[in-house]
Amino acid sequence: MCEREERNGFNVQVVVRDNNVDQALKALKKKMQREGIFREMKLRNFYEKPSEKKAREKAEAIRRARKLARKRAQREGLLPGKRRGR
Repeated sequence: MCEREERNGFNVQVVVRDNNVDQALKALKKKMQREGIFREMKLRNFYEKPSEKKAREKAEAIRRARKLARKRAQREGLLPGKRRGR
């Protein structure tokens, strides 16, 4: 199985220890959030036209690039870092 199929298959496993279902559920939700399963479910809820999908993916790519550039500039000292304690 290639990596792409594995990612789209969403094989997420959580071990329940000492019958602690609440902790396992919390871990499962965290893993699902990290894998992007909730986001995928939301996107698949309705049909998305190919032109809308293309525009959304382009906007996401721009957002990621800007975020990366902003973080890089903060690391290099060109921009002030995040304020803490507010």
